[in-house]
Amino acid sequence: MRSILVLLRKDFTNFLRNKAAVSLTFLIPFVMIWLFGIIFGVNKKDSGPNGIPLAVVNASDNPAAQKLVDALKTEKSFRVITEFVSPDKSRRPLTEADLRPLMQAPDAPFRFALVIPPDLVRTKDFGLHLKIFSNPRNEIETQTVNGILQKTIFTNVPQLLGESLQASAKDYLGSPAFKQFNGTIAGAVADAFGGDKEKIQQRIEAGDFGLGRVIGPAKPADPSLRRLDNNPTPAPAGSAQSTSASAAPAPAASNAAADTLARIVRLETVQVVGANVKSPAATSIVGGWAIQFLLFALSASATSLFRERDAGLFQRLLASPVTRAQILWSKFLYGVCLGIIQLMVLFFAGRVLFGIEIERHVGLLLIVCTFAASACTSFGMLLAAIAPNAEAAQGLATFLIMMMSSLGGAWFPITLMPVFIQQFSKLTLVYWSMEGFSSVLWAGQSFLQILPILGILAGITAVVMSIAIWRFNRGRIFE
Repeated sequence: MRSILVLLRKDFTNFLRNKAAVSLTFLIPFVMIWLFGIIFGVNKKDSGPNGIPLAVVNASDNPAAQKLVDALKTEKSFRVITEFVSPDKSRRPLTEADLRPLMQAPDAPFRFALVIPPDLVRTKDFGLHLKIFSNPRNEIETQTVNGILQKTIFTNVPQLLGESLQASAKDYLGSPAFKQFNGTIAGAVADAFGGDKEKIQQRIEAGDFGLGRVIGPAKPADPSLRRLDNNPTPAPAGSAQSTSASAAPAPAASNAAADTLARIVRLETVQVVGANVKSPAATSIVGGWAIQFLLFALSASATSLFRERDAGLFQRLLASPVTRAQILWSKFLYGVCLGIIQLMVLFFAGRVLFGIEIERHVGLLLIVCTFAASACTSFGMLLAAIAPNAEAAQGLATFLIMMMSSLGGAWFPITLMPVFIQQFSKLTLVYWSMEGFSSVLWAGQSFLQILPILGILAGITAVVMSIAIWRFNRGRIFE
């Protein structure tokens, strides 16, 4: 037994001496749990997303339309945008004509918009008319936005339905008969249930038919019921189509009200970007997973510098007409070539398995893969430059890759994260690589349109490689 205890002590001693192993076992899981807790709002009083950009165009002069806009502004999940900011910083109200150019731009300020048309309250029949513009690049994000938007419409402005009924009735009955009709209804209600007949008639004429009490005001959702699969499914890809909006599952009474509303609230959905993409779900996620696997592969490739050092290979190379800079640049070019091959193989696999359309975009996709592979290779070179050994480099790589993947949108949409976390997303090469893939495969943008993204990836590569080379020159990797 004594021998076993001595060997056990030896194993723990070796483990504690290996800082990379300790970090992988304790520090990295702790940090990732903390990070996910912040992202998903664990222990927050009001869980769920907040600050999702939503453009709202109010083209109706109906006073109730402004109430709908105000209701959307009070919904914490949205950051409502109602103004167009010109290059000279002047502002004006958004119009429907502004939506498509803004949503198709490489740096689109929003991917969802609600249009309140002039015929919000239909006068020829009973119901409402609204338009939803979307760039549904991520299915989870789209379902979430649709669900919250429809909930807000159905629960915060039910008086719109009353106004629609009033407008429809006026057309058919005429004003005098209509007033008499309202008086008869008000009298019947007062006789049956009590109350002041004149006040009841005034409320009826104002469009208040008690729908607010039937549907109920908006209430904070039970956290146990806030599931993404409870949100309505986005409309199929198409340039424009009219659908009946459906509310999220709820108790029986709420379901009945939602079914009734679904028949009379006409939501016209317009998909601005990606309408012709054959496999939208796969197109949006394959790029994120591909860049994550590439980071792991190229980080492992860069840490091979330690194995070559320990094998004495550098001493023999430096004894020949080979410089340190040549060794480093050969490693960089090897990583870029390996990264391009890996990314293209993964995208071709996506083509075979999921039907991702890459044939029409091979040229631009190859360019984006080249810049993304360069940025990932520079990241691996930096890890090898600052880490004391291969084990430490691998531990640091695991931590940083997982953090960049979660923050950069490879695992879930960044719009579902807290606003202050979203500010860090644009500091990761994962985010910009995915933006490049989406711009080519999803939005079908041209070379000039993706040029800013390529410039950012090139800038990341230049800065990171400069730091890595500086650290290599001051380190002992070649000794």
